[in-house]
Amino acid sequence: MSTTKGIVAAGHEQTAEAAVRTLAAGGNAFDAAAAGFCAACVAEPLLASLGGGGFLLAWVPDAEPRVYDFFAHTPRHRRAEPEVELYPIVADFGEATQEFHIGRGSIATPGAIRGLCRMQADLCRLPLREIVEPARRLALDGVAVNPFQHFAATIIEPILRASPAVFALHESPSEQGRLAGVGEIIRNPALANLLQALADEGDGLFYRGELAYRLVRDCAEGGGHLQAEDLAGYRVRVRRPLAVDYRGARVLTNPPPSLGGLLIAFALGLLAEVDLSSRRWGQAEHRGALARAMGLTQAMRARLPPGEASEVPIDLAQGDFPLLARLRRMMRRYAIRARGTTQISVADAAGNLASLSLSNGEGSGYLLPGTGLMLNNMLGEEDINPEGIHRWPRDRRLASMMAPSLITLGDGTRIALGSGGSNRIRSAILQVISNRVDFGMPLAEAVSAPRIHFEGGLLNLEPPCGAETLAGLARHHPRIKCWEAPNLFFGGVHSVARRADGGLEGAGDPRRGGVARIALPGGR
Repeated sequence: MSTTKGIVAAGHEQTAEAAVRTLAAGGNAFDAAAAGFCAACVAEPLLASLGGGGFLLAWVPDAEPRVYDFFAHTPRHRRAEPEVELYPIVADFGEATQEFHIGRGSIATPGAIRGLCRMQADLCRLPLREIVEPARRLALDGVAVNPFQHFAATIIEPILRASPAVFALHESPSEQGRLAGVGEIIRNPALANLLQALADEGDGLFYRGELAYRLVRDCAEGGGHLQAEDLAGYRVRVRRPLAVDYRGARVLTNPPPSLGGLLIAFALGLLAEVDLSSRRWGQAEHRGALARAMGLTQAMRARLPPGEASEVPIDLAQGDFPLLARLRRMMRRYAIRARGTTQISVADAAGNLASLSLSNGEGSGYLLPGTGLMLNNMLGEEDINPEGIHRWPRDRRLASMMAPSLITLGDGTRIALGSGGSNRIRSAILQVISNRVDFGMPLAEAVSAPRIHFEGGLLNLEPPCGAETLAGLARHHPRIKCWEAPNLFFGGVHSVARRADGGLEGAGDPRRGGVARIALPGGR
């Protein structure tokens, strides 16, 4: 049996450190995930925020697995378009760009704080004050900007410069007007105070108290949609995971109304019909099969209605592969031709596993006064507003591409994983699952192996892009982009595994600064 307390994979050293310390102090996987959640809001402020939302897939031995949905919710009332503060910015990934919309009109009802408190009440051993303490201390002492966080800041610099208050949290301490560089320390004492207040007062502080009043007032005066009833009425929803079988493995993932898990299930159904074991990994036949599955999955997504679970094909949500086949035939009749998120995964020695996906979108550019907290821009996300930026449905849980997942292999190994990466989340998770199940790769290799992403007729390839492979792919994909190096564009899958013998392994995705850390008894 393992002599460790557990293992953590996350997108930042300090996020993982907070989780590891919590495990070492006697917390379980969910205490560690919650502590990592808070620390990520300090160390990864461009990806995670208490003003955003997310999902937790919780595996507890001898209990039914659960998904806690604390993602953003649309307001109950929508202001007239001319009154709304909503404007576009362009994020530059270096080899690709993407447009997002920010401003107070982009803020959806946040679920992160209520989700954190619900996790603590249902699943954790430790009191909230102990869970938030590593993050509180980190916000006071400061975090050294690492290369990935600096790169992420340059991508969304227009958002950070949208407000002097927001920019001040990311400004170089040595040169006014410049983003903090690699190695420079950034602090957020106001966020430290907020964490302490939440530990003392609970989530009512944000959803009904003084902070709710400030947020609603600023939205009313500055072109936002949120009203007091939106905050007071927010609820965490607990769901059964979507479950599908794939070549002897059982995959649990995020169910509707979110779309990411549904699309992963559909793509796995397509791949199940292909004999991947007979194909050489990374060659044209292998990558072509992945691209075809991604293309058909994208087409299915375009035909799925957004909104509540009742609007989504429930048989498909339960992994009904005969229905998948009918949908594939439907797709062929239509002549189909062949953003900021972070992930924390934790396994403990008792067999608990937590897969936690967090997002603030790219951030709205609005800082809630006195809190150090930037609110989300979920209403400005094209990926989750397919009918148009100003046409979101009222009072609905937003659909998301986030898909915290868990795989149970035939030998009893359980793997917790998830990814950031906007609409690349589904393709990143799909490929890690296939790498592990179809090709037997060790976890670290399955995560770091070069990826592809096919969407909108463009096939994106991480290197290497050999001439023979390119020639084979070009027969079916006239538009191919070969990236110069691995890139955060292709997601960030942070993953841990617990073997049947109790042994633990983990892998942080190098594309997004990922790390994996082991917690030892009596120490770090």
